[in-house]
Amino acid sequence: MPCLICGDLERAFEACQSEYVQALSSACYRVCRKPAAHMNVDMERAKSELKEHQSVCVFAVRMSALLPLRKVPISMRQVAA
Repeated sequence: MPCLICGDLERAFEACQSEYVQALSSACYRVCRKPAAHMNVDMERAKSELKEHQSVCVFAVRMSALLPLRKVPISMRQVAA
């Protein structure tokens, strides 16, 4: 059974991310970047709340333990560096 709080926080993050992407692609972005900056802050806040909850959530910890480790392609390691 998945955690309801995780689900709510994920949906909130996805909604903020969607709004931010829309703000970046709007014509108004070229004139004023302030609304997009505020949306970026909201998105990062939602992401932080999700990660904070997942660090203490029994369901999230259990799911991450069950998932196999994925090998990162060399091209992705180069991007991260």
